[in-house]
Amino acid sequence: MGRCKAMEILHGKSLIEHVIERLKLLSKRILIVTSQNQPNLKIPCEAEVVVDLYSGKGSLVGIYTGLLASKSPYNIVVACDMPFLNVELLHYMLELSQNFDAVIPRLEKEKIEPLHAVYCRSCLNTIRTELEHNRLKISQTSDNLSVRYVERTECQRFDPQLLSFFNINSQSDLKRATAITVDEQKPEKQHNSNINIQPVNYPL
Repeated sequence: MGRCKAMEILHGKSLIEHVIERLKLLSKRILIVTSQNQPNLKIPCEAEVVVDLYSGKGSLVGIYTGLLASKSPYNIVVACDMPFLNVELLHYMLELSQNFDAVIPRLEKEKIEPLHAVYCRSCLNTIRTELEHNRLKISQTSDNLSVRYVERTECQRFDPQLLSFFNINSQSDLKRATAITVDEQKPEKQHNSNINIQPVNYPL
């Protein structure tokens, strides 16, 4: 979009606020990983900011930096521009994570969602090796991990329209998100209003 997506306003709140609002139902601690050249973000007080350990290495170093800063064995990792995260789906993924390095949605045969996933801190050595060899594709890194893939039909049990994976990459995406948000405000379509999930220490 040519500007900081995290601060784009959707229905009166920034995208990052929408993300944090949903994650607070799952986690007592939220970490936001930014690049070294990222301008200062207006971050709600619930979140902590950490800066990428290496510059110019994309999302993989963001995951690595977050895992290194975390004190929790299992960690939800999501992008800042996914305003329709489904708390029940993320909770389900956490429940699957104990015997794996990562839990990653796979919506199609060759399409995984590594920025809507759960990673164990056991991934750190593998990711460090990939970064040191400048192998930066998360999809290739996952080949070296023990991964539990959550298939499309599993995701749709919690999120029939798969809105969890809708992210904002353009002005038209933002307009579409605005329309979706208005639709979600209708009483018969409100989500997560009666969720009773106890927060646990699974940081972003």
